[in-house]
Amino acid sequence: MLIKSETPNGAPIPNLILITPEIAESLLSRAVVNRRLDWGQVDFLADAIIRGEWQLTHQGIALDGPLDEGFLLDGQHRLNAIIKVGIPVWLYVFEGLPRTAFPVLDTGKRRSGVDTLSSTGEKYLPLLHSTIRHVLLFKNKPDSSWSGNAARIANGRILAAYNEDSDMYREAVRTGRDISKHLFASQTAVAVGYFVTTEAAPAVKVDSWIEGLTSGANLEMGDPRLALLKVPHMQKRGKRRYSMREQVAMYIKAWNAWVHEEKIENLRFRKTERMPRPLEEKF
Repeated sequence: MLIKSETPNGAPIPNLILITPEIAESLLSRAVVNRRLDWGQVDFLADAIIRGEWQLTHQGIALDGPLDEGFLLDGQHRLNAIIKVGIPVWLYVFEGLPRTAFPVLDTGKRRSGVDTLSSTGEKYLPLLHSTIRHVLLFKNKPDSSWSGNAARIANGRILAAYNEDSDMYREAVRTGRDISKHLFASQTAVAVGYFVTTEAAPAVKVDSWIEGLTSGANLEMGDPRLALLKVPHMQKRGKRRYSMREQVAMYIKAWNAWVHEEKIENLRFRKTERMPRPLEEKF
């Protein structure tokens, strides 16, 4: 399917085209230069298509001639993603782009997730973005790695999650900044732990939980808050730092034990363990 556009004489012609997997394969077979393919980026785009989160933008495919015979200059990651999922996608296809333009394609600065959130007017945007991203990873990939290409989250999903629960994310960021001063965990890890536990247990009064972690006063041996406070930072030479996933997991373990009034003295989380789920306490 094709929607034609008109441009001044000599300018590349953009057409809105439904790119099927078959068209994608044909275009890839006519690539001018086969640059190294970033399969993480392909997986990222494929996941967006499957989730129905693909957004039509000005970024599309560039050819040095007509669709049926031009050579591909740009768009190999999008085309490979379409082939991988087997789902047609609407894309702008620029026909007649001069080959001299190839060296400058994709050299602009990519918009970051922090840039996407800048329109919200929130403070501490890097922390807010990191918190939302890791909450989404917790909910969708709790037992997978939270780093690398496989853990990328589309900017649109970050903004949508913020819009759905902005007040809670704002509170989580504030709490992460306050409590992390007293713990081994980063601001992000504490913000994520606070968000997912209080979301699961809105009926639990968290004031005493927070007070115990920030003051550490009058905590008896076996109190899960004291166990969390005692977790070492592990930043000395020769010792591995805890990953974000490990930090969040230990926060949740301590929280669950505190809600159930269980005694624990030493808090650990092995890399082979599954991510604990926060206890639910509804109104």
